[in-house]
Amino acid sequence: MKALLISTYDMGRQPFGLASPAAWLKADGWQVTCVDAAKQTLDDASLGSADLVGFHLPMHTATRLAAPVIARARRLNSTASLCAYGLYAALNADWLRSIGVDEVLGGEFEADLADFARRCRIRRPGPRASDTTRLSGGLARLRFLVPDRSTLPPLARYATLQIPGGGRRLVGYTEASRGCKHLCRHCPIVPIYNGQFRIVQPEVVLADVAGQIAAGAQHITFGDPDFLNGPAHAMRVVDALHDAYPGVSYDVTIKVEHLLNHRDLLPRLAATGCAFVTSAVESVDDRVLALLDKGHTRAGFVESAALCRAAGLTMVPTFVAFHPWLTLDGYCDLLNTIADLDLVGHVAPIQLAIRLLVPEGSPLLTLDEFRPFLGGFDPSTLTYPWRHPDARVDDVHRDVSTIVGARLTADRAETFDEIRALAHARAGATPPSPRPARDRATVPYLNEPWYC
Repeated sequence: MKALLISTYDMGRQPFGLASPAAWLKADGWQVTCVDAAKQTLDDASLGSADLVGFHLPMHTATRLAAPVIARARRLNSTASLCAYGLYAALNADWLRSIGVDEVLGGEFEADLADFARRCRIRRPGPRASDTTRLSGGLARLRFLVPDRSTLPPLARYATLQIPGGGRRLVGYTEASRGCKHLCRHCPIVPIYNGQFRIVQPEVVLADVAGQIAAGAQHITFGDPDFLNGPAHAMRVVDALHDAYPGVSYDVTIKVEHLLNHRDLLPRLAATGCAFVTSAVESVDDRVLALLDKGHTRAGFVESAALCRAAGLTMVPTFVAFHPWLTLDGYCDLLNTIADLDLVGHVAPIQLAIRLLVPEGSPLLTLDEFRPFLGGFDPSTLTYPWRHPDARVDDVHRDVSTIVGARLTADRAETFDEIRALAHARAGATPPSPRPARDRATVPYLNEPWYC
């Protein structure tokens, strides 16, 4: 029988969320085709001939983009079993079922997807595994299989790492763990994993990496929500990677709290080839950080940036720049802090325009301080829209978004200076004189930064 696994959103990397379940279904005897619809043509023949169609929905945008493809699959193939899986599948389960999806799965979905496929084979869908998985707070501990990437586009179709000196490296992608031990209120992982994280066995991670290196990868992105949720496991993986492939670099995501608590590991990350560390800083306002339950402070961010620099690591901070508690002066402060820490070249301009996203199931919905700004659920956007109490802040967000959209390939420092001048003008303040920013050519970065 034929299974078709689909990704709808271009994240600049081969989707682990297709390759991993593909291995499970193939092990059960299914003929599996993976289609990254952002890179490949999804033809009617493939949709029409599949017995099972699975949609990987790890992001908000991916979920919205999936809606017309789900409708198309249902129109072309009324007998196929449709499944949606991933973080945003579970968050939008009712909506997905209303548009024709038969089964919805959340975290640690591979075994449940394989089970659903077995039931589809004998045409007995049975009880929905997600109904128990999502509500019980328990998640399976899986013995993973090595992902099957055989039907995905080659790595050359995806992001490359731009390295100091002007070179490029092909980038592979894998995951050494999923979920997170922390409960940040704005994070979509929290309603699904509820403080749990699960490791992918080191031998599976390393075999997946080895396959991608054989296919040409010279750099590996570890997509773990937080690479140091399990520091011993994480360091075991990168030590083994460096021992086997000393010329291969990698990047990871680590929260500020862990950069501080595991500062002793930072030189070891640098020594094993870590090109940069992405860290979800979100804000430099201590009140906002507390409302988001981020687990760090402004001072902690400043210290972590210094620790990374001292260890020879490039820190790449990300932000939720616009939220209901932002003031015009606060936005200026964020920009000035980025400049003062010499991080202008480290920050993708889109990060200066990110607006707080509130999907179904978000812990923010229970926050008393958030309710005054909140509207009702909007099924057209799959979010709870909110309006800032100061219309000037929403105007700045609109204008910053326009600047970023018009300057996607422009110099980061020039874009930053334009945004900072705009923000200070709206706040009635004089912007500090621009100082020479660190040359972006000295900052390694992926040429396809992605966000929700």
